[in-house]
Order: sequence, then structure tokens, then C-alpha cells
Amino acid sequence: MRECAYNAGLIKERYSEKLQFTTEPEAAAIHCMESSLKVNDLNTPGTTFMIVDCGGGTVDLTTRKLLKDKQLGEVTERAGDFCGSTFVDKEFLNALRKILGDRAINLFKDKHYGQMQYMVQEFSNNAKLSFTGDKSESMSYELDIEDVAPALMDYVTEEVQEKMEEDDWLIVFEYEDIKSMFDPIVERIIKMIQVQLDNTRETCSAIFMVGGFSQSKYLQKRIKQNFQHRVKNISVPTNPIAAISRGAALYGLSMMNSASNLDRASSHKFVISERVLKYTYGIRINHEWKDGDSIERRDNGRIHKFRSMAQRGTVVKPNQEFTLNIAPAFPHQDSITFRIYYTSKYDAQYCDDDGMEFLGNLLISLPDVHLGKSRRVLFALTFGRMEITATAKNKLNGQNYQTTFFQDE
Repeated sequence: MRECAYNAGLIKERYSEKLQFTTEPEAAAIHCMESSLKVNDLNTPGTTFMIVDCGGGTVDLTTRKLLKDKQLGEVTERAGDFCGSTFVDKEFLNALRKILGDRAINLFKDKHYGQMQYMVQEFSNNAKLSFTGDKSESMSYELDIEDVAPALMDYVTEEVQEKMEEDDWLIVFEYEDIKSMFDPIVERIIKMIQVQLDNTRETCSAIFMVGGFSQSKYLQKRIKQNFQHRVKNISVPTNPIAAISRGAALYGLSMMNSASNLDRASSHKFVISERVLKYTYGIRINHEWKDGDSIERRDNGRIHKFRSMAQRGTVVKPNQEFTLNIAPAFPHQDSITFRIYYTSKYDAQYCDDDGMEFLGNLLISLPDVHLGKSRRVLFALTFGRMEITATAKNKLNGQNYQTTFFQDE
């Protein structure tokens, strides 16, 4: 992302610290915090609230705590799942598969994708967006295949064709049919919220629904039915679709206004005051092989292991460092390569364990070879923002090395 911004001419220096990042859930939280201060009067430090960001593809949850001076902390790990509004569209297509056949839908999708998208859009505009879950208000949805998706008629079997011709190529979806398209997706969202609330030890005072899918009256209704006994305020703020862009703008303004006489990157007066690590981070360490270590991983009497530095679930503040004193594995080493890994597990033993991911390298020079293993290096990982900074300081001569990694949340 920095590379793109630099190439586009948005920043003059490739590693300019004036360019900062935030996550979509954090931006949405900032927007909701500003809205709640005006509407719901949730302005007491210590107040906890949840953001349910319901988009087209994913639904993301984050639980925040309002701290003093309009700062935001994070209470639990962020959570996300593929259960956005487009999955209701997929349920609609699945319903058509049962009527017209898998082969017909697959060929229609492959050969007439634009027409299929138009058909899905017609369903969305005339059935999905207006569905409230109230049977007395619901109307059936009539899909005229001949008018909306004529190419689909060419791919059905003779048996299906005869049946559809009897019905004038008209498919009628009643209330229960449409409800059955929503329910599997809505249930997954409700389950996610349930888990998030259960993982929050403090009382959640509000749930704010943002994103395009949050405008679904049925989704709103189901969430209120399930959680109104636990959460006092469940609402959709003004402009829920624009919540992320508005929140990101507020985040940027907060950085500009935090302290006019301080460097923007070193000032702690940001809106986001705390984050919870989603992963466990560490480095690869070269140890002498000992009894009990993995035989398969033994290499010339040594073994590589994962050394954890920051564990998943840890609450971190901007610029918070996690450090480790390192010595060279061999007396004659003239450099050290720090290999940084992360995993969703709370602990790990080896860098090739299941779920372990490589983040990047930091290579440093290690002169004064005649001093052997007495040369110490202070290695550090800095968290608390979107970017992760790795630094290494040669404690003998004071040389510093640094690199930055961007990890997509």
C-alpha cells in the first residue's frame, strides 16, 4: 500500500511516516463513536460497544471501549466470516438450481454472466431489499425468465422446459421461500455476535450495525430479537454505508489535530488507543539440538524453533515494543537474519507448524567477529498500528536496523 501511494505521488518519501493506516472495523467504530456522542449520549469512559459491519461479502465484528479524551480501546479480538448480503444472492441461485437444474445455471453463468448479474440484481431490488420478515407486509416475488433472463431458457432439460412452458416461464417465490434464503446467512451472523458477546467480560452497552447489509430490515429485526435482552441499544447510525470512509477521515483529522508541536508518528493522541493482537508473533531461533527435540528437524547438531515474542489476544498500545536479546549462534557470524513468523495459535514450537505464516526478514550486519558470541543484539517488534515494525540494535556499536511490514487484517 505504501508502494502504491508513493508511485501515485501521494507521498514524497517511500517510507513517509505521515502516511498511516487504519482497519475498516476501526474506521467504522470511530464513525459510530462520533454518532453516538450526539444521538445516544454514550460518552462515559468505560462504555463498551460492538460494531457489526455487514458488507456484501463479509461481516466483521469488533468490540470497543470508549476511553477518556475520545480514545478507543479494543476489548476482544476482531472476528469475521463470509456471510454478507451476496450470500443471500447465492441462496437465490441455489433455489433456481432446484427448479431449473445445476447444468442450466452453470452454463448460464459461464456464457451469460452479465445477464445472470442482471437477474440477481432484479431479485435484490424487488425482493431482498424490501424483505422485512413480517409476513403481513411481505409480497411474493415473480421472476419472469423470458423477460429477465431469456438466455437461461436454452440450457434447461426438455422435462424442465415443458414444466416451465406450462407456467409461462414464471417462477413465483413466496414469503417462506425468500425467508429461507435469508435464514442461513442471518443465523451465522447471530452466532458470531453471540460468541463476541460471550467473549466480552464487560457489559456491552450498544451494537451499531454498519455496511450495506445492515440496512436489511429483516437482519435488524433478528438481531434485536436475539440480543435486546443483553444490549440496551441496537441501532443503525446515519449513513451506514459511508461509515468506514467517514470514520477513516475522522481518524486522519484526529492525527492532524492531536498535537501541533509533536511529530505525528510519535504522538500518542490518536483515536485508536489500543488494539488486540489477532496473531502470535515471533522469530526463528537456531538452537543446539537436545534430547527430546524433533529428530526429523535435526540439522548438524542444531534445530530451528519458533520463539514467541507477542501472544495472540495481547492488548497493545501504539508504538508498544516487544523485545528479545539475541546473540549469534556461531562465533564467526558476520550477520544475522531475523526471520519473522506469525500464527493464529496462541503458541507454537516450530516455524513449519500448521497455520504458521512467514511475515518477512530483517538482515543486519554483525562486525567485530573476533568478539564471538559476546556480541548482543536487541531485537524488537512494534505493534499497535496497521504496520508492524521490526528493529534490531547492535548493543556493542549502537548500529540500528529497521524494516516495516504491512499485514492485511
